[in-house]
Amino acid sequence: MSIPLVDLKAQYQTIRPEIEAAIQRVLENTNFIMGGEVTQFEQAFAHYVGVKEVVGVASGTAALQLALAACQVKPGDEVITTAHTFIATAEPISYLGAKPVFVDIDPRTYNLDANHVEAAITPQTRAIIAVHLYGQPADMEPLLDIAKRHQLYMIEDAAQAHGARYHGQTCGSMGHLACFSFFPGKNLGAYGDAGAVSGNDPELMSRVRRLRNHGRISKYEHEEVGYGERLDTLQAAVLNVKLKCLEAWTEARRSRARLYNELLAGLDLVTPWEAPDVRHVYHLYVLRSSQRDALLTHLKAKGVEAGIHYPVPLHRQPAYLKLGYSDITLPKTEQAAREVLSLPMYPELTAEQINYIVEQIKEFDHGR
Repeated sequence: MSIPLVDLKAQYQTIRPEIEAAIQRVLENTNFIMGGEVTQFEQAFAHYVGVKEVVGVASGTAALQLALAACQVKPGDEVITTAHTFIATAEPISYLGAKPVFVDIDPRTYNLDANHVEAAITPQTRAIIAVHLYGQPADMEPLLDIAKRHQLYMIEDAAQAHGARYHGQTCGSMGHLACFSFFPGKNLGAYGDAGAVSGNDPELMSRVRRLRNHGRISKYEHEEVGYGERLDTLQAAVLNVKLKCLEAWTEARRSRARLYNELLAGLDLVTPWEAPDVRHVYHLYVLRSSQRDALLTHLKAKGVEAGIHYPVPLHRQPAYLKLGYSDITLPKTEQAAREVLSLPMYPELTAEQINYIVEQIKEFDHGR
């Protein structure tokens, strides 16, 4: 049996007629930039997240850069975030000439540990970026308290957390601004790069909207130097179709996570922990094993395309070692990077496939 880590072909087959019709409408209208589908998606996604406004942009990375720029992050500023994430969380900080300040994680959630954040604050700190990694919400209550007391901007990186909830609030609705990615493999994915910024502050959102479109306030009038980071109409059309399916897909992911947990119980592994009063949306199903690399090799030999998110923390990446991060030690982050393993996870994953994956893990566990 061969089981991919993500199966976008299986998802496409379930929505093919609607997708093709939506794309055809855009092709016939030929309004490829800032067409009506963009506004339609922005409004629908704002309603879904529970915010006043959403601005569609070209990618999740663009969303973070525009959010930071809207918060006037500038050279010499510092932004506190996690090193256990994709590099796109930190890159926009560096683009703007600011310094990413990496702090350690809570090993249960893999998200920022608020206990380490306050100690990292300096007079140069401008913002905190909390990543809702793997679909598990960060512990926002203490983080928001820290941000408020120190007058810092709180930005949510919700690239992996579409529909996740924390104490009744949807991820993407709690910070000053929040950033989403619609990379094809995400829980809500486009058919190319796409992203969005969400928020409730009209001034910040107005600046994001202006900055994404060259600082434009009319066709040939530009209030400030901006960016070309608009959401394509074709991608918005795809997202409009997929958004209607997101809740069903999320519950399918959660049911598959429960089956994994049930079948893996009792093995020498750490399965995902779901914090109290949250809704984990399992963008990734990530377990931990002290024998991670050997287990990964075993699974691949059996046709299971498991993966690692993320094997090299950002403070150990060559790009950041060159910028002077070699003396930083983050023990919990570094241990997680050595042990985490992502199993196949998508709504179309069958019970038969999950049983096969678990059988191979048990075979490895019993053979040691």
